[in-house]
Amino acid sequence: MLQVQFIKENTELIIERLKKRNFDAAPILKEVIALDDKRRSTQVLFDDTQAESNKLSKEIGMLFKNGETQKANLLKEKTVQLKEKTKALSEVVNDTQKALNDLLYTIPNVPHELVKPGNSDADNEEVFAAGDVPNLHDGALPHWELAKKYDIIDFELGNKISGAGFPVYKGKGARLQRALISYFLDKNVEAGYTEVQVPHLVNEASATATGQLPDKEGQMYHDAQDNLYLIPTGEVPVTNILRDELISEKDFPICYTAYTPCFRREAGSYGAHVRGLNRLHQFDKVEIVRFEHPEKSYDALEGMVDHVKGILADLKLPYRILRLCGGDTGFVAAMTYDFELFSTAQDRWLEISSVSNFENYQANRLKLRYKDANNKKYLAHTLNGSALALPRVLAGILENYQTPEGIEIPECLVKYTGFDIIN
Repeated sequence: MLQVQFIKENTELIIERLKKRNFDAAPILKEVIALDDKRRSTQVLFDDTQAESNKLSKEIGMLFKNGETQKANLLKEKTVQLKEKTKALSEVVNDTQKALNDLLYTIPNVPHELVKPGNSDADNEEVFAAGDVPNLHDGALPHWELAKKYDIIDFELGNKISGAGFPVYKGKGARLQRALISYFLDKNVEAGYTEVQVPHLVNEASATATGQLPDKEGQMYHDAQDNLYLIPTGEVPVTNILRDELISEKDFPICYTAYTPCFRREAGSYGAHVRGLNRLHQFDKVEIVRFEHPEKSYDALEGMVDHVKGILADLKLPYRILRLCGGDTGFVAAMTYDFELFSTAQDRWLEISSVSNFENYQANRLKLRYKDANNKKYLAHTLNGSALALPRVLAGILENYQTPEGIEIPECLVKYTGFDIIN
């Protein structure tokens, strides 16, 4: 979330930048400033009252020690009143702080200056494209029909076991899925990311720290008994590795990669555009997360984009990169690049990765700070990206690599699969 001091010092800038999101911040920022002023003034009054109470308590002790009982009892009556006042003031401070935090949670991150205004994905800006769209043979099929033809993914069996959006990968389909996971992790480790295995359930504090709560409750599966959430992305547990930490400036960059299953309710998702692997309730993803010095985070963002480009170049899949407009940028991100894969059989673009810089928005929630050489403390910057989300990459491979003889396997994956064609 935004820092109150940043809001006070940059009110007009924030109002203008948030217009890119079609978000009217003016009334909320005014209320934030008023609440903070109230909290600060009440805190001063509380501190003064408590100091006076502590001073009187010492005087009372001396009076009793010197045998001046009557004077001591008179002052005790005053301390009782002061304690009642401090209790009331403490409640006001706490209530005001809670109201302030609740309000701050409703303010999205401030878009970077390069982010363009816009209302939806139609306003996103294409910044790069690569790869040749293959000319498929007559009778080429979409991936859900290929999956059935070669018996590698069973959507009906998944529906029987769990429901729609939970496919069962079989035989060479399961091995191709596993190959992609291993390949992505190896590429990330080679690029300097430390591999971690993390929990797939997180507590409320973790989900709040990365911005899933209170913004996206309805998109997550929730275990009410233990108040735990199934992760919607590996970003959540991996980023929380450094929650409530104070690190040294010399430790930057800190880079993690993790494979996790991901769980999203995706309520209201129906129609042909979500068939097959296009949208699932459970899917696999390999994530990259970086913790960076604020002065280097946008260089790191570009580096993450180049890294994902390298993976897609190895896979020889046609793709494009979009810089999202304000209206399509996620709530906690300052800038996001989306990678989209062209599905030849479906004749449409499919999102396969988002790479984002959150600047210090997440770090403020995480309470993640670093200290410089002078021991001054600052909020770090956090970034994350998919490298990559598997379902649509797998769909792209099945569709773009299909031939009359079967589905060829990208050369970079053969050493992981142990076969070069599905037939």
